[in-house]
Amino acid sequence: MVDTLAQLLRGRRILVVEDDYMLADDLREDLESAGAEVLGPVATVEDALALLAREDRLDGAVLDVNLAGEAVYPVADALLVRGVQFAFATGYDGWSLPAAYAGIPRFEKPLDPLAVVRTLLK
Repeated sequence: MVDTLAQLLRGRRILVVEDDYMLADDLREDLESAGAEVLGPVATVEDALALLAREDRLDGAVLDVNLAGEAVYPVADALLVRGVQFAFATGYDGWSLPAAYAGIPRFEKPLDPLAVVRTLLK
């Protein structure tokens, strides 16, 4: 993680939903380096929704669009209802996402940690 980002996310609780272990672990490490408390990573929609049901406070999230063939959209919808800032992480083109999520930031894999942190600061 770039030194200038150290502690920028301090005190923020960020959910990571990603089914690829290596990508999830790298993202967790990057977010923690930026000072975030990482919830997860979790690899399924079911686990993400269960975690959301248990947590009172959440400040942001990064969601893999495709979790072993299951779309992450139920988690995205739950975050929208709660007013939580989030971004999609995907290998898909932007046009492949439903129009309902057109305003949601989207990052192509592999993720640029600097760009993710900047988005979660908004």
